[in-house]
Amino acid sequence: MTTPTLDIKRPSPHVAEVWLNRPDVRNAFNDSVIAELTAAFRGFAEDKELRAVILAGQGKAFCAGADLNWMRAMADYSWEQNRADAEKLAEMLWAIYSCPVPVVGRVHGDCYAGGVGLAAVCDVLVASDAAAFCLSEAKLGLLPATIGPYVVKALGERAAQRYFTTAERFTAAEAHRLGFVHELTAPETIDAAVGNIVKALAANGPAAVRACKHLVQDVAGQPITAELRADTARRIADIRASAEGKEGVQSFLGKRAPSWLG
Repeated sequence: MTTPTLDIKRPSPHVAEVWLNRPDVRNAFNDSVIAELTAAFRGFAEDKELRAVILAGQGKAFCAGADLNWMRAMADYSWEQNRADAEKLAEMLWAIYSCPVPVVGRVHGDCYAGGVGLAAVCDVLVASDAAAFCLSEAKLGLLPATIGPYVVKALGERAAQRYFTTAERFTAAEAHRLGFVHELTAPETIDAAVGNIVKALAANGPAAVRACKHLVQDVAGQPITAELRADTARRIADIRASAEGKEGVQSFLGKRAPSWLG
């Protein structure tokens, strides 16, 4: 029987954990990992009980990028096969990025190439100060194209211009300084740091958190036009008129816990 490339846990009805489970190859991904991650996050998108997903890696590394054996197999691919393969990776990244449930990344060790792409599609990224990052594709005569839109958005254009072209390794502290990593922690406290983020997410209105995630994705980089102003006004009206919005305001005014904490 084939061992699943992911270890998916459900410590509570509101939280899911997805562990990359190939520690012998530093959690490098192949077609099986891509398919399993895509299916998992498509399933999470339909789960109304879920409030947070943790994405993590077993072993010493978070994710070392593409599996070497998989890369060897691709060496003889035609252009059409390469494109089809890349489109599967693109679908996986989109499934994670567009998942309505916030995704908290737990980067405890090396995060290279496609692994940086996985980190970039997380909504909140917690990293150990022992972790390191590298967009190493140019060293192989390649480029981080499929992960590019997400990494540029999360890392910033100027930093991406450097690290895409130089393929230099950079520390978790530097990733934190650049804003790519939200929370920098010692290795022994990374789980506590992740837990605090998850606790904060679970304390808020579930529908509101999902709406907040979509709001950021939809308005980031957009000009503040009349259309955008009207859209954001509609969004706040919608949520104020919703059952959750009314419950949140009423519980605040009544100095009681909202129903979603019950």
